[in-house]
Amino acid sequence: MKKHLLLFCLITVSIKAQILPERERAEVVDAILEDRFNNLLPNLMDDANIDMWIVISREYNEDPVLKTMLPSTWLNARRRTILVFYRDKAKKTIEKLAIARYNVGKNIVSAWNKEKQPDQWKRLIELIEERNPKVIGLNTSTHFNIADGLVKTDYDELMQHLPVKFKKRITSAEKLAVGWIETRTAREMVLYDQLVTITHDIIAEAFSSKVITPGVTTTTDVEWWMRQKVTDMGLETWFHPSVDVQRSENKVGNHLYAFSNRPENMVILPGDLLHCDFGITYLRLNTDCQELAYVLRPEEKEAPTYLKKALKEMNRVQDIFTSNFKTGRTGNEVLLKSLKESKEEGFRPAIYTHPLGLYGHSAGTTIGMWDSQGGVPGDGDYPLHQNTVYAIEGNTMVFVKEWNRDVRMMFEEAGFYGEDGFRYVNGRQTDFLLIPRNHKHLDD
Repeated sequence: MKKHLLLFCLITVSIKAQILPERERAEVVDAILEDRFNNLLPNLMDDANIDMWIVISREYNEDPVLKTMLPSTWLNARRRTILVFYRDKAKKTIEKLAIARYNVGKNIVSAWNKEKQPDQWKRLIELIEERNPKVIGLNTSTHFNIADGLVKTDYDELMQHLPVKFKKRITSAEKLAVGWIETRTAREMVLYDQLVTITHDIIAEAFSSKVITPGVTTTTDVEWWMRQKVTDMGLETWFHPSVDVQRSENKVGNHLYAFSNRPENMVILPGDLLHCDFGITYLRLNTDCQELAYVLRPEEKEAPTYLKKALKEMNRVQDIFTSNFKTGRTGNEVLLKSLKESKEEGFRPAIYTHPLGLYGHSAGTTIGMWDSQGGVPGDGDYPLHQNTVYAIEGNTMVFVKEWNRDVRMMFEEAGFYGEDGFRYVNGRQTDFLLIPRNHKHLDD
């Protein structure tokens, strides 16, 4: 694709939230991948102090990192695929090689002629010896599953062939792998705006009279409508949508209620507070969003004042939380500071925010889990970096006198942390979606 056509596609994607045909998607994916290899990866390798990164996978058992490096026409690795990235910082060069029978797209060049060297492992060792790297990174990690993709068989065979002097130079590529997964480029952020727009639009349609007839439609009906809608649009969900109800006569459930313990096929009724958890995958990026809707009673034109007040409390907890995003601050530090400040203002918060990007539950700074509000060992000790995206997820419990019970106000929106600080990728919920309604509910 010509550069001006690619730019046009990116602009069209951003402004109109147009779903591209498969061929154009592939061209955008490959252009972004080329940008990441040439402009992002060298800096990441320098920061990690790794001059050779070896990523090994076999077909259908891909390293999660390698999966994100394959060109658009490669849906899986082929046979055993070995990628080698060699960074010569002095010369300001980076080699992208494949010890495979084929070029891995246009970015990674095949460096193995099986007729000259029949043994794939021996060819890898030849390349290592020729370049004589100081530090060799392998994808092993205790805390980050996405950075722990080197399987035992491949590790054992590599160690059997690797000369002793190079074994001493092996290190975990955890920092490099996490950096590759978590860092978003400027081009990717153009696309992210579209992904979040699509996500919000689907939720808005699901929580509307087009889909929901109070007294007839069930929560399960809405879940499957959302999933079918995504399929019909030519997209994918990375988890099954969930929809749950809070109402005056029901006690509030625990954190698991909205995800696994909620009753199925609950008939949606006037006066219900609806909540959904929903995310899509498009152009190799993922969203994760939770929003709230209120089903109007016949005499109502807007949500009750007491619920709108609870929503404002939810927004305030979000503001306290995101104001604590600072480069270098660990996820646990952000978590504990945000919880402390929220509680000092009289709120009852829970925060369980995760990185978002090439995977839904991605690698990077983890800020709480619903069952680890005192901090998350390992993942939570990872520091916050710029140019990263998060699912800003949590809730606050609010006592509603009119219902004589607690209501859990749950939130989740995509947020970007960059050079200028934190911002929501494309707004956050500040008003309830109303059923029925035609109501703008997002701000910037």
